[in-house]
Amino acid sequence: MTYQHKGLADSGWDKLSFIEQMANIGSEVQRAVNWKRKNNPEYSLKASERALELADLTLDSVRGFSRLKEVARLRESLVDYFFFSNQFASTNESWEKYFLSYAYAARKHT
Repeated sequence: MTYQHKGLADSGWDKLSFIEQMANIGSEVQRAVNWKRKNNPEYSLKASERALELADLTLDSVRGFSRLKEVARLRESLVDYFFFSNQFASTNESWEKYFLSYAYAARKHT
């Protein structure tokens, strides 16, 4: 598989805490949302693909069923929102709200 986040895929991602991983996923989702708002589907698509890549890396490294379940559901919701019919009724604001706590917690612990 070809990774866009090659350095993280090779060894760095496992070294991040779960909160840091989720905050990084959130930053890519925020980029995708921002490009979607600016009506730039190409850049939004690229950012959402990067977010999914990070979610996949997290699924590979996560320990514990509850976190695995959360990341798997997150990935499913991202795919639904950015690539399909948005049957879960996600909004730009709901994504921002969801990831804000991870960004805050990651920033507080660095």
